[in-house]
Amino acid sequence: MNVNQSAAPVPPFGQPQPIYPGYHQSNYGGQPGTTAPPTSYGAYNGPVPGYQQTLPQGVSRAPPSSGAPPISTAQAPCGQTAYGQFGQGDVQNGPSSTVQMQRLPGSQPFGSPLAPVVSQPAVLQPYGPPPTSAQVTAQLAGMQISGAMAPAPPPSGLGYGPPTSPASASGSFPNSGPYGSYPQGQAPPLSQAQGHPGVQPSQRSAPPLASSFTPPASGVPRMPSMTSPLLPGQGFGGPPVSQPNHVSSPPPQALPPGPQVTGPPGPPPPMHSSQQPGYQLQQNGSFGPTRGPQPNYGSPYPGAPTFGSQPGPPQPLPPKRLDPDAIPSPIQVIEDDRNNRGSEPFVTGVRGQVPPLVTTSFLVKDQGNASPRYIRCTSYNIPCTSDMAKQAQVPLAAVIKPLARLPPEEASPYVVDHGESGPLRCNRCKAYMCPFMQFIEGGRRFQCCFCSCINDVPPQYFQHLDHTGKRVDAYDRPELSLGSYEFLATVDYCKNNKFPSPPAFIFMIDVSYNAIRTGLVRLLCEELKSLLDYLPREGGAEESAIRVGFVTYNKVLHFYNVKSSLAQPQMMVVSDVADMFVPLLDGFLVNVNESRAVITSLLDQIPEMFADTRETETVFAPVIQAGMEALKAAECAGKLFLFHTSLPIAEAPGKLKNRDDRKLINTDKEKTLFQPQTGAYQTLAKECVAQGCCVDLFLFPNQYVDVATLSVVPQLTGGSVYKYACFQVENDQERFLSDLRRDVQKVVGFDAVMRVRTSTGIRAVDFFGAFYMSNTTDVELAGLDGDKTVTVEFKHDDRLNEESGALLQCALLYTSCAGQRRLRIHNLALNCCTLLADLYRNCETDTLINYMAKFAYRGVLNSPVKSVRDTLITQCAQILACYRKNCASPSSAGQLILPECMKLLPVYLNCVLKSDVLQPGAEVTTDDRAYVRQLVTSMDVAETNVFFYPRLLPLTKSPIESTTEPPAIRASEERLSNGDIYLLENGLNLFLWVGASVQQGVVQSLFNVPSFSQITSGLSVLPVLDNPLSKKVRGLIDSLRAQRSRYMKLIVVKQEDKLEMLFKHFLVEDKSLSGGASYVDFLCHMHKEIRQLLS
Repeated sequence: MNVNQSAAPVPPFGQPQPIYPGYHQSNYGGQPGTTAPPTSYGAYNGPVPGYQQTLPQGVSRAPPSSGAPPISTAQAPCGQTAYGQFGQGDVQNGPSSTVQMQRLPGSQPFGSPLAPVVSQPAVLQPYGPPPTSAQVTAQLAGMQISGAMAPAPPPSGLGYGPPTSPASASGSFPNSGPYGSYPQGQAPPLSQAQGHPGVQPSQRSAPPLASSFTPPASGVPRMPSMTSPLLPGQGFGGPPVSQPNHVSSPPPQALPPGPQVTGPPGPPPPMHSSQQPGYQLQQNGSFGPTRGPQPNYGSPYPGAPTFGSQPGPPQPLPPKRLDPDAIPSPIQVIEDDRNNRGSEPFVTGVRGQVPPLVTTSFLVKDQGNASPRYIRCTSYNIPCTSDMAKQAQVPLAAVIKPLARLPPEEASPYVVDHGESGPLRCNRCKAYMCPFMQFIEGGRRFQCCFCSCINDVPPQYFQHLDHTGKRVDAYDRPELSLGSYEFLATVDYCKNNKFPSPPAFIFMIDVSYNAIRTGLVRLLCEELKSLLDYLPREGGAEESAIRVGFVTYNKVLHFYNVKSSLAQPQMMVVSDVADMFVPLLDGFLVNVNESRAVITSLLDQIPEMFADTRETETVFAPVIQAGMEALKAAECAGKLFLFHTSLPIAEAPGKLKNRDDRKLINTDKEKTLFQPQTGAYQTLAKECVAQGCCVDLFLFPNQYVDVATLSVVPQLTGGSVYKYACFQVENDQERFLSDLRRDVQKVVGFDAVMRVRTSTGIRAVDFFGAFYMSNTTDVELAGLDGDKTVTVEFKHDDRLNEESGALLQCALLYTSCAGQRRLRIHNLALNCCTLLADLYRNCETDTLINYMAKFAYRGVLNSPVKSVRDTLITQCAQILACYRKNCASPSSAGQLILPECMKLLPVYLNCVLKSDVLQPGAEVTTDDRAYVRQLVTSMDVAETNVFFYPRLLPLTKSPIESTTEPPAIRASEERLSNGDIYLLENGLNLFLWVGASVQQGVVQSLFNVPSFSQITSGLSVLPVLDNPLSKKVRGLIDSLRAQRSRYMKLIVVKQEDKLEMLFKHFLVEDKSLSGGASYVDFLCHMHKEIRQLLS
């Protein structure tokens, strides 16, 4: 049956249904069914899902609501509530042997009528022996991916309408028939996602909240691919019929009526394409008998006992696996969101709106709340009390990217100049003027929306109010009408009460043997000659205000005087690295245009001067110290660009030793691999932050360089680390130069301080990212660029109010590239809720995963990796168990029910658990893990999304003339066809996988060789050929690179080649070589964890 049809007209909510006096509660939602719904699978000796199931006298079935049920005609026995977490007729661990269901004759056609149900309990007719509880518990039910949640109870005295439980909007056929029967002449519930011709849409039910399906135990029956409905007239108990996935759907059937939802407006129900809701069941492509779990088979999840099964006789058949098509698909969710939310602009005027996904391209119209490009939250509707927040375990966090770059169609934040008086603030909490401030007393005073303090409006800022209490100039002032804007800061906001000088860039180049031998120094000096013309500049400035300086080093440091009046640059050597000082002031930091000839001469001479060096040892900490001292002497902030090749073993402060030890992996001492070797670098970083000295580090290691220690200063100063292992000019120059150009040209805020203020009831308690904190509230950043995020976690310190909601204000004080002191303000208003269901309906999984990854990656510094992994799994299980217990409609324990907004939480969390930091494979070095750990710490939501779940794009499926990106497929080996070519990207890596049976013409067009065997494996550049396929693939690679903040080097991988192991590491839905579970296995494990929590 098709699960995506709209409803036919239905009786209004609250009225008794036809031939149905009152609301006899013998089944789900109290509705009779005259049609047998199609069962998802036939010849199985147990209850058939979706069938009418009446109850023994005296047992009442629970209504799908969170409130008290009306009393049904059959009273509950004494001492037993009529409504529990599972309705009495539901099967929790197998049905009771007395409750059996009627079975359809095997040959009965689709949807043929059964005898009408009368409203007193019927006599049940058993068929065959009752199933064991083991078989039923994990019997695979239809999957339900777009169900609505149980709404608030209707007013007392009204009869229950049909279920608005997951059943009503999802087409699920849960095992053991928890949904009972359906109204007269109606088919089982279908998804309300897409209308079909000729079908009237039903009244809209509550926004969907649940996705449910029954994961199997270790003996896993197979589910079908998502689009195969039953053919009209196809029997249920007959022989299995293999069926293709593109069969057209049967004629539309009607839905049970959905009640109209009153209350605060929520987001509209997400639309789902035919790939999504409700799946029939299938084994190996055929509709046939499905089995229960195999109690004595091993578990598919390593180390986990088989779950959902009680001890019993072993089944003779081998275990089947859950069909990956039948579990929530990231690709489908992304595609649906693009289709539904990509065309309309996202207008930020409404409080607590959940924005489109990061993978959707959309325009933002700022109407009072900050754009999601600046702030994304884990939930846009937060619990009113801390108890409720503890119960749900959903972290309340915001990922803030204060200087995010906007697309050209969106305006940058307006700059507001209030003159000498400076920006208007609350006297008590110091929050800045924003659209949520309330003007009173005719506009003479305003009440702070953060702390409720009443403040006087200065005379120069006074304006009259209109009839609604708004200032008449509200729309002329960015700070009264927009979510994001900037203030020009007054001298009071500057260090030492004087305006800052423009910042400086200092290039510090390792000239030891390794750097010279690889050609790095020559390449870098050549590039800098032209790159210095592209230093960042303000708006329409003709030239950059940034000054530059140059240092080279090995065991000693060489400073260069490049004053414009000199004919040749002068070199000064400082060999006393233990007591660092800067030997010259005048002529070290210069304007590029004024000193161009001297700078060019210097860059020509450096590679020649050190061409014959034999010095292999280097220093590191003194180099940073020197750069910082130079900025201090010049009284300006700035950035150091360090190009470094080896472990600093020369005698000097910050000297390191090789402590790489793979034997520590999976021991309690593993955390030491992520910690710095010495405290010297933290002390140095603190001094850098005080001076506004940010450090960007480019590493070119051939062996271990202790990234964990070397990255401390970049990490704490808001800088970046780039790593090019085994650097070779011919293979890596494009990647290095591209990263360098972008890094030098990007807009940076210097000497920055950020503070996040919140309205009463919540406060910021924890921060993640690349920054330094000397107190508990101020995030200090020597530098902050448009790629960096700061993640903030909030906790309750009081009760919140549903009416007033919660407010966040992020204020960033920084020095611009031109030396102007500015304040950037971002405001965001969130809703507050007293119902857990509202929390779960307004979460954003991508942001949640971003927060959880950062939380875990910080955890490995102090805890064993295994306990960090366990903490993540437990938290995820608690989030989903709380939803199941408090929001989902009662159904059998064999079903896994996921909130609609969080149905991808298990697959994404599994990707985090399998990542190199938390579960390294044998080929992953200690440096790689430390590098990725610090990289993820300041990633934004879009970057973590593609980093943990890479994009896999088939290249030969879409027409050659098509200019759009081909639709992505799921990251699993079974999605690859050996006759195709695929691109895989995760923001850092880019692979082109070539199947062994690709047509010769395609090979010729792309690689300019006649056959597959002649393609060079590991190739990093595609030949430039003048044919449509070559142009299309190269164009696609360029467009993918343009979307990412780092250049992705291409690696061509041939099927069955040794490089394929590296490529398969990124197919994250599969089992990993390092022991990570497949998506299917992890989902089963997650289900087991949830059931343990619930029991």
